Amino acid sequence: MLKVLVVDDDAGLRLTVKNTLSAIDYFDIDEAFDGVNALEKVMKENYNIVILDVDMPRMSGLEALKKIKQHDPSIIVLILTAYSNVDDAIQAVKNGAYNYLSKPIQQEALVNIVENAISAHKMIADVAASAPILNMDEGKKIIGKTSHMRKVFNIIDRLSKVNTPVLVRGSSGTGKELIARAIHMNSGFKEGNFVAINCSAIPENLFESELFGHEKGAFTGADQRKIGKFQYAEGGTLFLDEVGDMPQLMQVKLLRVLQEKVFVPVGSNREIQTNVRVIAATNRPLEDMIKSGDFREDLYYRLNVMPIFLPALSERKEDIQSLTNTFIRRFNKKQNMKITGVSSEVEKLFNKYDWPGNIRELENIIEHAFILEDSHTIQIRSLPESFLMRCGIELADPLDLEKQNVSYGPNEEVPVVQTEDSPSLGRKTTFSFSTEKLDFNSQKETFEKEFIISALKKFNGRINQTALHANIPKKTLLRKIEKYGIIAKDYAAL
Repeated sequence: MLKVLVVDDDAGLRLTVKNTLSAIDYFDIDEAFDGVNALEKVMKENYNIVILDVDMPRMSGLEALKKIKQHDPSIIVLILTAYSNVDDAIQAVKNGAYNYLSKPIQQEALVNIVENAISAHKMIADVAASAPILNMDEGKKIIGKTSHMRKVFNIIDRLSKVNTPVLVRGSSGTGKELIARAIHMNSGFKEGNFVAINCSAIPENLFESELFGHEKGAFTGADQRKIGKFQYAEGGTLFLDEVGDMPQLMQVKLLRVLQEKVFVPVGSNREIQTNVRVIAATNRPLEDMIKSGDFREDLYYRLNVMPIFLPALSERKEDIQSLTNTFIRRFNKKQNMKITGVSSEVEKLFNKYDWPGNIRELENIIEHAFILEDSHTIQIRSLPESFLMRCGIELADPLDLEKQNVSYGPNEEVPVVQTEDSPSLGRKTTFSFSTEKLDFNSQKETFEKEFIISALKKFNGRINQTALHANIPKKTLLRKIEKYGIIAKDYAAL
């Protein structure tokens, strides 16, 4: 539930705003009668959104805004103002307010602007999940645990007030695009599009066309006019991911766009003015690339005005638990499940692991576990086999009889494997065969067939889940199914 503070010296207007927002069930709404009263409340409570009037006694809305943002830059501030004071509202936006609304208040407009503010708040939360942040001073909202990310949010707050280019540095999977989106959502470009482009995925001969567009007939295959990414992003933000992979010729042309705010489509003679915020990101050592001549020094300095450095997950392992819980809440909502956390064994494994894939790897592992886990706590059995192997955990091959507890008795039916504590099937499973003819190969085939049928029954004939839970490579499972003439769909309803 989001906590909202409505600040206005007009009790009737406060009531109107409160009644309008009360219809939205995820708001906890509080009131303050002027700027001083608002600051007193903000210092004691953790508010997500503050709706603030400009013209108030004792302390103006503009002054209150400044103090609120100094206290906690992550608070979303919406400004209310009379039509005659719109200039003050515009100044407030420049000083860090998210947006403004003119009086008299229209209920639909109020709901819309608040919903947009919620989107911005969620974007900040996503960044917090991607790269946990902020160990606030006492009395302030705790958003994370690392001091480094507190600096990141302070930079985001500063960047929201200017249109300078931004360079986000960090290893793959550390959340560079989420940082870029957070800057966009909290800046003066938020009403425009956020357009992302991966520089490493574009062929060199198509790069210029992708960025700037082209005219019909500009080159072979250009059978119609094309709009480039700069035009799609007009009035918004263009995110250049992996900018270190940009060809040198395009580096020159990008530098001109950043300096002159104009570009020329391929095959055209006309210059097009552009008003686009450029945010670049890379995991490559640009300084070394400058020395080797692979990256232009002048472009580097143009982009590197306000750099943001994101540390690897291995450098902030104290945040793994909060990240894990965040992903669990997200996937619970997405998958309509009720997983409460991870087992102590999984938690220890996560803390020992070095996370080469960073936060993206952690998110993928949690999502994988959601597909397989059938309890309320994520167990080791639900983690990807490749991850467990990297952690030095070797899973037993369920089809290798030499690894099973096999015992033989003369002329009797004997259990080949008992899996009462099986992490795969989750219940006791007994397979039997006759020992009248003790031939290993034939008995092995009997076991394999019965094991596969039992597993298919358990997972309703679903090949992927059977392979994952039973620790059988999918190709092996399909080969065995064909060998023994098993029809998987026959067990779908069993």
